[in-house]
This record gives sequence, structure tokens and C-alpha cells, in this order.
Amino acid sequence: MNTIVLTAERKYDRLDAFLADNCELTRSRLQKLIADGQVVVDGVIVTKSSAAVKCDSQVSVHLPDSVPMDIVPQDIPIDIVYEDEHLAVINKQQGLTVHPANGVYTDTLVNALLYKLTNLSGINGVLRPGIVHRLDKLTSGLLVVAKDDVAHVRLAEQIKDKTCKRIYLAVVEGVIKQNNGKVEQPIARSRADRKKMCVDVNGRSALTYFDVIERYKSKTFVRFELKTGRTHQIRVHCKYIGHPIVGDTVYGYKTQRFKLNGQLLHAWQLQFVHPYSGQLMTFEAPLPDYFVNVLSILRSGGEYEKVIELNEHVQK
Repeated sequence: MNTIVLTAERKYDRLDAFLADNCELTRSRLQKLIADGQVVVDGVIVTKSSAAVKCDSQVSVHLPDSVPMDIVPQDIPIDIVYEDEHLAVINKQQGLTVHPANGVYTDTLVNALLYKLTNLSGINGVLRPGIVHRLDKLTSGLLVVAKDDVAHVRLAEQIKDKTCKRIYLAVVEGVIKQNNGKVEQPIARSRADRKKMCVDVNGRSALTYFDVIERYKSKTFVRFELKTGRTHQIRVHCKYIGHPIVGDTVYGYKTQRFKLNGQLLHAWQLQFVHPYSGQLMTFEAPLPDYFVNVLSILRSGGEYEKVIELNEHVQK
């Protein structure tokens, strides 16, 4: 077991805030360590994150030894679009679950990463090594994974601080009349179905910007920018405004025109600052073939209107 020893140079109202400012660990990981009795303040074990910290207090954080991973590496084809010693950017295919959960321990992106990469951060535990943020199983596109804990923390902070830019492309049902706008509605887990999310006044804040790229007879090609990262955020917000995503049988129509294996939602562009070099990095992933095929069909159906170019910058 490793131990981090810190001295408070000023007063803090919360123990977890003090540790977050002084440790290269995520706040959620620190809160769990506190709850597990792994944090000692001036010789006393403290189990409440809300405990105050006095100036000059001595704080010790005990880091339990890593639990051996029981996730089996698998040679699953994945598209690694960028890799260095600290991180990798993956273009995830539709149908691939990001990490093991609910008793499923194989055939996930994590299994593939353990096979392809030599190191992954351990902050998220043995089931989610390296995973900084996620994509739904049936959503394709870009995500970044961390190879060490420092990179993980610094990337996670960019997502939390909304400085990591994430642009998605989707085809939605119906014709969106306004060229651009935003959906700012809180999201929570559905009380009726715990596997689903919904707009709920008591939920966590969620903000999604959108720009119309093209309009068709009964569909709209849209660019979305996430300012928060709630579970199923774009899908829930699209349902809320009455334009569910094509192919989404969970939040959208049960009967679909096109024979798809999931929603037409693609994480197209990812931009972040490299956690070590400070370099601004931007990646784009081309649309999958099935997505392009649907666009071709829609464009050939008449009443086709182009509103903006895909890479055109729109002021928010």
C-alpha cells in the first residue's frame, strides 16, 4: 500500500476539495478512499468528504494495492487513429460496448485495449482501465483513453471544465425548422425504466447545441456539440424536442424506415489539449458506410436543402 502525505497550506471547507487540489486523482476516486477509511487527518481517520481541513493539518491518503485485472485481453479489431506514450484516440465501431459491466466481461473495447496497448490508467478500477469518457454501444466515433493516471486526471478535468470539444453528427426524424439552437434540460434516470434516461427537473444539468447541416423530406442531418456529458444526452434531448435519432428504437420510433443496427449518431470530432505537452489536438472520424448510405438515399429523395458545410464554424 502506498501513502501520500500532504500538509494543508490553508483552510479548506471540504476534505475532498483539498485532496482534489493536491492529488493527481479524480474527485470520485478520492471520495471513495475517504468513505473507505483510507484518509487520515491529524492522526484521525475521516470518512466524510465534507469534513473541514484546518491550515497546517497533516493529511495522509492510503492507496490500496491494485487488484489484479481479471479482464481477458482479446484481439478485437479496433481503429486506433492516434497513439503516444500517454494516451490513444480510438474510432469505436457501432456495436462495441466500451467496458465490462453487469456480468459481461468479454468482447468490449477494454478487452481490445488490453490486447493492443501496453499500459492503461487504473483510476477507474479493474473494469474500466483507461476509460476517460464513454460512447453508447450503438454509437460510433471518437473517444480518448488514458495510459497513465496523470493523463487520465488531466483529460477528465477538460471534460468537466467543458474545454474538451466533442462534436457529433446525427440524422433525426422530422424537419428541424430553425438552423441552430440549444437544448438545456436536466437529465435523470427514468423512474419507470432504470435502463433509460429522461428529462427531469430534479436531474443533472445538461446542455446540447445543434446546427442543421441538411434538410430532407422528413429527416434532418444535424451537428451536435456537447457542453455536458450526461448518459444518453443527445438521444434524450432529441426525443425531448420531438426529433428522435433515426435508428434509435429506445428513445425513438419502434418502426424504422432503414434497416440499421443502431442509431445514426457518430462522434465525429474530438478536440482536447494534450495532458503533457499542452498541444491542442483535433481529430475527425469519417462517417461509417451505413451512415453515408442513408444520407445518399435521403439526398436522392427530393426536397434536399443544404444549410451549412460540415466544417463551417457557427457562433454559439
